[in-house]
Amino acid sequence: MKRVLFILLSVVIAAIISGCSKEPTPEERFSQYVKLWNDQKFDEMYGYLSENAKESISKEDFVSRYNKIYKDLEIDELKVSYNQPEEEQEHEANAELPFSAKMNSAAGPIEFDHNATLVKEEREDETNWYVDWNTTYIFPDLEAGDKISFKNVQAERGSILDRAGNGLAINGTAVQIGVVPGKLGEPKEQTITKLAELLDMSEEQINKAMNAGWVKPELFVPLKKVSKTDKGLHEKLFALNGVTSQMVGAREYPYGEALSHLIGYVGPILADDLEKLEGKGYTATDLIGRRGLEQVLEEQLKGTNGVRISIVKEDGTVKTLAEKPVENGEDIQLTIDVVAQQQLYDQLKGKAGTASAINPTTGETLALVSSPGFDPNEMALGISQNRRKMLEDNPLMPTLNRFKMTYVPGSVIKPITAAIGLESGKLQLDTAFEITGKQWSKDASWGGYKVTRYSNVVGSINLEKALVYSDNIYFARAALGMGQDTFTEGLKKFGFEDQPEYLYPIEPSQIGKIDSEISLADSAYGQGQVEMNILHLAATYSPFVNEGNLIKPILNMEDKQGQIWQEGLVSPENAAALSNMLTKVITDPKGTAHNGLIANYPLAGKTGTAEIKEKQGDKGRELGWFVAYNPQSADMIVAMMIEDSGSKDVVTRVKGFYELRLQNGM
Repeated sequence: MKRVLFILLSVVIAAIISGCSKEPTPEERFSQYVKLWNDQKFDEMYGYLSENAKESISKEDFVSRYNKIYKDLEIDELKVSYNQPEEEQEHEANAELPFSAKMNSAAGPIEFDHNATLVKEEREDETNWYVDWNTTYIFPDLEAGDKISFKNVQAERGSILDRAGNGLAINGTAVQIGVVPGKLGEPKEQTITKLAELLDMSEEQINKAMNAGWVKPELFVPLKKVSKTDKGLHEKLFALNGVTSQMVGAREYPYGEALSHLIGYVGPILADDLEKLEGKGYTATDLIGRRGLEQVLEEQLKGTNGVRISIVKEDGTVKTLAEKPVENGEDIQLTIDVVAQQQLYDQLKGKAGTASAINPTTGETLALVSSPGFDPNEMALGISQNRRKMLEDNPLMPTLNRFKMTYVPGSVIKPITAAIGLESGKLQLDTAFEITGKQWSKDASWGGYKVTRYSNVVGSINLEKALVYSDNIYFARAALGMGQDTFTEGLKKFGFEDQPEYLYPIEPSQIGKIDSEISLADSAYGQGQVEMNILHLAATYSPFVNEGNLIKPILNMEDKQGQIWQEGLVSPENAAALSNMLTKVITDPKGTAHNGLIANYPLAGKTGTAEIKEKQGDKGRELGWFVAYNPQSADMIVAMMIEDSGSKDVVTRVKGFYELRLQNGM
């Protein structure tokens, strides 16, 4: 009996052991493989490969191929699906199991269905199922010997246009200068020396390019891109043996210096840029905005490169896996009148300064100039270190953008001070002060500080005379009568310390610190710490010709025109009176802008000479200002500032601008 019980117990234990050591099914093995695949654990996946598969690819190549393909194609959100059947299937030596794969790539989604073949193999006395892998598991059409092609389709950068559609930044061409080594002739060294001088390159750079591994005597070796308009340089270059050229695509700036600060330029993308902009579609061969609107509007202008991922078969046929169509950049149309821009720049040429022109009823910015400028074409094509150093060492600082900055305005602020006083009721159109000397101080509490006037007219000075003769003492006394709060609040209503939305980032005009009667008096005639931006300055004169409304400047043609920044800032009566007074600044023989008088063409305006100095009594640096408009046809207000100059020179240049427009019937 005991022997029978022992035999029965042994049979039960054997059955239990047999059940526990049941060999895996192909479905179970493939489910494990799929999990590793979704987790992208390619090194562990390799352990599931059949002996036949391992003979076709090493573990190192298997892992590196998956990693490289997934990285190069920017594969993410990978999902490989295999739904194991509920009922166990019978398989002999191999099994065919269907699966599906979905993933996102740089070119969009990739999906496919495929069958996996698993084979039964015995290894180390154990039988198991292994994936009979081949390249079609990566993509079904990818066979041994095929290659994967990843092609970027370059987006066309959007153009920047002026109000009439003239191209300010366009996709054009440049001349790629290069050499054919076999045609350099003798003495070759002499040719290279001359070529280096003309291209502003080193001989070492040229020799390095010609000694590259791919170079052959009959091949064109590119050296440097130059502007297609520089005919003088072309003539000198092509006179050299072996020097030739090719036309290549390039960003062009047809108006050069005149718009250099506003438009800016593009340059090659750098490693730091690629790191910061990762995931935004940039490649190492892209160009990117480096200054001006090219930089400000980079996102709209650049577009989105197209991407095509394909399998290139051994016979050359192509099978597309995924494709993202190219999206070209947007064209941006500005309110700028390129003729006015060029004319104002020409008036400033050779001087350090800035100018703006706006339409006082629509707010359209017609010109925005910083002088001197630089050649944006040279920058975009690749400026040499020598040329860059020349720009940096130029005392006029041609790379400094002056129209975005603020400066001490001097007397051009006086019409604003007058308007604040009139609207507050603290000043009347007929308010007059008895002024007899060149200097004035309120009382002994000012110590030795005095306000100095440049006019020698004595007696009763009213508002009109104060504007015509630009009397500092009058406006200092007017501001003291208003008080700090009224004056400061008035400046804020005129847009000081405000930053309305504008296409180009511009520094807002500043009031600065007004903490005493002296600083209040000084600020009223444009000294103290008050500073103004040239565009804002032009806008502040708009109430005098725009029914008392302060216009909001715009630069984009798509923006709504006629936006009011401050409505009813000046009453129509006061606006008209002030405009009449500003006309007399030019028509009166003693007016500070009388040299701006144009026969049969009315102008109204205000001069200013701001002095920047450390303390009273010192000779400081001067800034000359002038704002002018035609009061009978107010479609343009022009503001100009020139460094190290008095206002007389500025008036002459603004007058020249208006005269030129008259000659051209504008």
